[in-house]
Amino acid sequence: MTTTARGLDEIRALAGVDLGHSDWLEITQERVNTFADATDDHQWIHVDPDRAAGGPFGGTIAHGYLTLSLVIPLFTELLDIQGVRMSINYGLDKVRFPSPVKVGGKIRLAAVVAAVEDVPGDGVQMHLDFTVEIDGSAKPACVARAIYRHYA
Repeated sequence: MTTTARGLDEIRALAGVDLGHSDWLEITQERVNTFADATDDHQWIHVDPDRAAGGPFGGTIAHGYLTLSLVIPLFTELLDIQGVRMSINYGLDKVRFPSPVKVGGKIRLAAVVAAVEDVPGDGVQMHLDFTVEIDGSAKPACVARAIYRHYA
């Protein structure tokens, strides 16, 4: 279910709120190959299923940065910000990739609003704890603290 925040006061009120989970998203070889083309990262563990079958993961895996980039569409399932002039991705404090995502696997995003603080320029800064979960795995694919700014 998507949470909607209208304006800075409603964003401030989200501090400490667990936004829940996105839907599951299957990671396909086609998506991995497209990401490899976009980033010029064609390492065999990502794009060569035959060679990767004999590798350490038993098949191809998603790039860590592909997994991280999928936070963006998955997060839109969890939070809709309205009534602001501008929203920006301000950055990341910490990112880790504890477990690889095998092609054919499914991921989803869990998000918690860790903190919200005022920033100069009539805005707020949200600190969000993201966990990209892998279906059937105890270890997550990615954990990150993201920072977004919203301006009235």
